[in-house]
Amino acid sequence: MTITLYGIPNCDTVKKARTWLDTRGIAYAFHDYKKQGADPARIAGWIAQAGVGKVVNKAGTTFRKLSPEDQAALEGEGAPEVLAANPSVIKRPIVEHPGGLLVGFKEPEWAAALA
Repeated sequence: MTITLYGIPNCDTVKKARTWLDTRGIAYAFHDYKKQGADPARIAGWIAQAGVGKVVNKAGTTFRKLSPEDQAALEGEGAPEVLAANPSVIKRPIVEHPGGLLVGFKEPEWAAALA
């Protein structure tokens, strides 16, 4: 099974998710937004699968620091570009796996999808 986990290494939720995967012996590739960036085309795919409301993290301070124009763009077709330029606004972690996409870390959801 090929799994890619997208996130930021110092995020507490990403740390919990990685520990969860490690303790279950589930191999994954980690994509660090800070070092490797975020691809607008991939983000557009996530939005198509999960919806912009699930992919955008409106609770974080980075979202609140965005300009009103960028915040408005997150509701429309400009969302992938704004998220790629501000990857801290992407909900974390996002996991691509053969069965689909996981957004955020909810242990029961992950167990059902990855076990």
